[in-house]
Amino acid sequence: MPLRVTAEDISWIWKSYSELRKDELYEILKFRQEIFSVEQQSWYLDVDGLDKEALHFLGTSNNDLVAYERLVAPGVKNLHASLGRILVHEKYRGLGLGHYLVEEGMKKSKNIFPSMLITLSAQEHLEAFYNEHGFTKCGDPYIEDGIPHIEMISNE
Repeated sequence: MPLRVTAEDISWIWKSYSELRKDELYEILKFRQEIFSVEQQSWYLDVDGLDKEALHFLGTSNNDLVAYERLVAPGVKNLHASLGRILVHEKYRGLGLGHYLVEEGMKKSKNIFPSMLITLSAQEHLEAFYNEHGFTKCGDPYIEDGIPHIEMISNE
């Protein structure tokens, strides 16, 4: 039977790296590895040194991590604020949670970095998804971790 949940049925919280409990950090890293490395068969080092400088947005249901993204401050990864590691557990896809993650990430970024643009490195096949949120492609496609990506910037 398909899931019948909405973003309101999920428990959401923003946390800095120092606020994450060890078991939360473990679940985040496991979740990212399950999707980016195993599911997408992209063998790369996910732990890239940016997690300590990021805010982490966790979505949980029944104490399980089902959605996640991170927000990196301007000047850490590039000149602008940066959203990344945006993912939803496969059982929860198609319910609008990806859109919710992007919207909340943009709100948080605009709240704490009001004058900064927001960038992201998108998998190329998700360009239209991010276009819906006001992001536009800037530059040519490139291969990142074996997957075609494009740099995108919010024009809002």
